[in-house]
Amino acid sequence: MIRVTDVRKSYGHVEAVRGVSFEVSRREVFGLLGPNGAGKTTILRMLTGYHFPTSGTATVNGYDVYAEPITVKRNIGYLPESAPLYSELNVMEYLQFIAQARGIPPSKRAEHIDRAVQECGLEEVAYRSIDKLSKGYRQRTGLAQAIIHDPDVLILDEPTSGLDPNQIIEIRRLVRELGSTKTVILSTHILQEVEAVCDRVLILNRGRVAAEGTTAEITSGMKGEDVFLFTVKGAGEQPVRSALGNLRELRRIEHIEATGVGPAARTDVKVTLGARRGEEAGAPGGAPEGAALEGGAPEGGELIFDWAVSEGFKLVGLERKRYSLEDVFISLTTEGQPS
Repeated sequence: MIRVTDVRKSYGHVEAVRGVSFEVSRREVFGLLGPNGAGKTTILRMLTGYHFPTSGTATVNGYDVYAEPITVKRNIGYLPESAPLYSELNVMEYLQFIAQARGIPPSKRAEHIDRAVQECGLEEVAYRSIDKLSKGYRQRTGLAQAIIHDPDVLILDEPTSGLDPNQIIEIRRLVRELGSTKTVILSTHILQEVEAVCDRVLILNRGRVAAEGTTAEITSGMKGEDVFLFTVKGAGEQPVRSALGNLRELRRIEHIEATGVGPAARTDVKVTLGARRGEEAGAPGGAPEGAALEGGAPEGGELIFDWAVSEGFKLVGLERKRYSLEDVFISLTTEGQPS
């Protein structure tokens, strides 16, 4: 449906997009995630024909954005970050204008307008002046103009920007519903937006692709420290600290923290394993032979359990810290940044 290949965009000496490639399938909600200035809006503007790539190619529904921009625009609905509304019109007048501008035949305009009003939940404000609308209803009106010609592709730039929590939930629900029948690309810097709405995500940083995939794929592929938090019940903090020396002998242990937490002789322990997530067993820093694996990463939980049993401690809690999308985002978008 959408294919972007080695696209670059320069503004004078500033290279805003640096060799970005990705594909979006039909009826997929695809997110462009990145900090401000990462190149998200520039990519959307190239896909919509408002800007052209300096180099590389981009096609929408098989049409090249450079060679066939008018045809591309007929196939897409676009909601920029600032919705293009005329405040002196009411909602119906505005949508009638958009339907005419989109070339919808007069005999079908009422049908298209009614469908857009219903899908975007604008019935209550259909005859209200746009300058009297709340921010949420203005965004809904912007979505209505984007879908009024029933395009195959929707491109949304920060669709929930400036909305309150209730309005955000409603707009996200609309986007998910639209994604069941259309291909949707949305840009955002809000992590919860991606997790709530998108099937797949492309993380951008400084104009380049930092990661791509589902949120589960991106977080599971994250390389970094493997951290376990656990609580043991035994003879108190000092005996536990002494026994931790035996645990440290495992070559995978890089860091241990232990803190007594009360008279019940319970001790909280934080262990950082040296193996990187995704490394194969037997690789440098990998698990001892025979250790269980999870997704290719050495399983430290079993080793910790065996250590507690051998030392005569009762293991009353064991938790492995999982990488969240926020962890990945921060890691990928701060690499190489000045401190």
